[in-house]
Amino acid sequence: MVQAYILIQTEVGRAASVAERIAGLEGVTTAEDVTGPYDVIVRAEAQTMDDLGKLVVARIQTIDGITRTLTCPVVRL
Repeated sequence: MVQAYILIQTEVGRAASVAERIAGLEGVTTAEDVTGPYDVIVRAEAQTMDDLGKLVVARIQTIDGITRTLTCPVVRL
């Protein structure tokens, strides 16, 4: 299982609606709107890194109001 945090920047005033839409996606465990340089922080999981990439590129980045994403895979050292 691969887990990651996805940091998202949105258009002004769109953070809450973006977080709500993302929260309903399969593979997303949490989606919260926050303050700071990013507007939404998502915790997601997938079976493989490829599946995680598909979640981000095909399902998250296509949501209206998102301007940028940064995916941070969780590592266990």
